[in-house]
Amino acid sequence: MTILPIVLTIYLLYWLAGSAESVLGGMIQWMLPESLYWPGMGLIAGLIAVFVVGLLMHAYVVQRLFARVEQLLYHMPLIKSVYRAIRDFFDYFSPTSKKEFEQVVAVSIGNTGMQVIGFVTQAIPEHLPEDFREQDNILVYMPLSYMIGGYAVLMPRSAVRPLNMSMEEAMRFTLTAGVTSNTTSSADAAESMKKTEEIVADK
Repeated sequence: MTILPIVLTIYLLYWLAGSAESVLGGMIQWMLPESLYWPGMGLIAGLIAVFVVGLLMHAYVVQRLFARVEQLLYHMPLIKSVYRAIRDFFDYFSPTSKKEFEQVVAVSIGNTGMQVIGFVTQAIPEHLPEDFREQDNILVYMPLSYMIGGYAVLMPRSAVRPLNMSMEEAMRFTLTAGVTSNTTSSADAAESMKKTEEIVADK
């Protein structure tokens, strides 16, 4: 079990490299004479394509074009719901995006003594449904183990308490049902704890 994550990571990289070589390599073979093609050109072309796309996404013209395409997707039935949900999910957990909150909390389940790890995704009353704005509620996402789903629950602020865990550590711990090692630095955990207390505390 110790080497399983390494094996899976290597296999994933191998699969990505093989897929790039199979798709792009076939296109290169179709465009170039057989004598000029050598194995690995598809993989190199894939790496170059990813690098170029990353550079282009910083260009103003490309950003405007991408925004226009997104607007088209947002007006398509069914597609807009799926795309927006996926986009919001990755934006929230992206380390490069600027998020208002990054809180890990423990949610108490009644008086049973049981607790569930959750993530505060919305604590601004104006961003909650209108019927819940007058109450001191926050929105907490509680993921299920092994990526089989989760629940977004509106609950009183008093029902949660901050945990000294970073977002990455808590997500890894939850998704693997606790079968994980603690590799998060104390600095990251302390920073996450500070942010959590600011939101969980009564305003």
